[in-house]
Amino acid sequence: MALIFALSAQPDLNSGLGTADLILRKLAHMLEYGALFVLWWRALRWKVPPAAAVITLAYAATDEYHQHFVSGRVGAPHDVAIDAAGVCLAYLAVRALRNRRGRPAPA
Repeated sequence: MALIFALSAQPDLNSGLGTADLILRKLAHMLEYGALFVLWWRALRWKVPPAAAVITLAYAATDEYHQHFVSGRVGAPHDVAIDAAGVCLAYLAVRALRNRRGRPAPA
């Protein structure tokens, strides 16, 4: 969470690659919030994925609010939706991996 906060505090992360930059940044959003969700889910002993999702998405919302105060950054509600997509994909990936390994899928 500290890493996400530090990256959000950067004034401008634009690489100048145009559309590719936008796509890469949105994919990074999905990846980082998917990873955060998995870490919270694991911390909660794989028992309550909705709680892990709520914590993760609440942090995503506060991150977007934080960006309103950073020069060159804009907090956008659609970014929270992109983060939520990352959470959903991470959930599905963990369940698929656990099923593949013959372990019972977490809740």
